[in-house]
Amino acid sequence: MSEKSLNFFSDAENCPVRNVMDRFGDKWSTLVLLLLEDQGVMRFNELHKTIKSVSQKMLSVTLKSLEADGLILRKQYPEIPPRVEYRLSERGQSLIPHIQSLVAWANQHMPEIKKSRASYTS
Repeated sequence: MSEKSLNFFSDAENCPVRNVMDRFGDKWSTLVLLLLEDQGVMRFNELHKTIKSVSQKMLSVTLKSLEADGLILRKQYPEIPPRVEYRLSERGQSLIPHIQSLVAWANQHMPEIKKSRASYTS
């Protein structure tokens, strides 16, 4: 890798990989994306019930971040009570095969990773 590339990638603001990974590499975003890929369309409460360990606030923050990046689409219906549905955008759908590859890699290597962690001494 050239020095120019190293300088470019060391700047988190301008590095495309670090920038994107910071946004969807958090604890919940990948799971939300995979759920929407599997289910198609989901309402907020459906997502919250499916991901039992996420707080409503954290789910809301996650959905807003994914929407801001154009990975999901939010549709609000003019009803009382309000009904809001989420689905993957075309950009979000294009990300899914890459996430699935990462999931497959993690599943394949997790036993060895756990062994390495258990034997690691700092």
